[in-house]
Amino acid sequence: MSIKQSTEQELAVFLQQNPEWIVQAGKLHREFLFRDFCEAFGFMSEIALVAERSDHHPEWFNVYNKVVVDLTTHDMNGITQRDFELAAKMSEVAAGILSRV
Repeated sequence: MSIKQSTEQELAVFLQQNPEWIVQAGKLHREFLFRDFCEAFGFMSEIALVAERSDHHPEWFNVYNKVVVDLTTHDMNGITQRDFELAAKMSEVAAGILSRV
């Protein structure tokens, strides 16, 4: 599969369909808030496995219940389909964790 930098139109469509994500400093950016540290760490653990399998790793930062994420494809110097896919998976996993009672 050939990886290319996303077009402005592809990025606009992704952002319209995923309004919780923004572009900040040329990267896809989102802040996730969980109920506690265990949920935040569980999220990071699950995404770490996904990232490792896809060989595409996030830039992220965690303090207690907050996980801040930036996604970019470094070897392409921009946002690519790989970032869209990882962002979508992150949103899906976070929603699943937050929906638990």
